[in-house]
Amino acid sequence: MNIFIKNISFKVTEDDLRSIFSEYGEVKSVRIITDPVTRRSRGFGFVEMPNEDEAKSAIDSINGAELLGRVLTVNEAKPRENREGFNRSRNSNNSYGNRERRDS
Repeated sequence: MNIFIKNISFKVTEDDLRSIFSEYGEVKSVRIITDPVTRRSRGFGFVEMPNEDEAKSAIDSINGAELLGRVLTVNEAKPRENREGFNRSRNSNNSYGNRERRDS
């Protein structure tokens, strides 16, 4: 099961999360999402646990717990929704900030 964790302190490491979640069972992978430019944590991440019962136990126990002064929100990760029509290209005329000015 893939688990989503948000409100992670910028000081928390992937090893910290692995240690916390491994108390509830096997941890297959841990990933804290970082900004690609600054490489600073974006405050959320994912933990993958192969055993669903262990993962649910971890979610129930860790959700709402405090870690380094931040209250964690922990739940089952949902698949990303289709973002059709959402254009993230910085070079597109349709992206935010590159719109043509209209004088009325």
